[in-house]
Amino acid sequence: MIKNIFDIKKVPSNSEEELFESLYNSGNVLIERIISTGQVTPDGIWLEEDYDEWVILLQGNSKIKFDDGKIIEVEKGDYFRIPANTKHKVILTSTIPCCIWLAIHIKKK
Repeated sequence: MIKNIFDIKKVPSNSEEELFESLYNSGNVLIERIISTGQVTPDGIWLEEDYDEWVILLQGNSKIKFDDGKIIEVEKGDYFRIPANTKHKVILTSTIPCCIWLAIHIKKK
């Protein structure tokens, strides 16, 4: 069955949570689509995974802050890697257009 990465009909316009959709999961590699509609990481919380993550923003714009104080502005088409055990948080995601992310999580065997 063919699907379209830009199909966002299922996303509620007033959702407080991002939509995470698993596109492929082999156990050590997870590819997911994430739809953000203005959500940010709550104050006092840092995201930190025990695996590498490669991310591309397909639509929208965002800002990501790292625990060393560095802030990156992410625009449509930008991609980057977040190494395992790197503390980070999302401090901005656009609402119009919403953010469509493609994330590849590479877990160690």
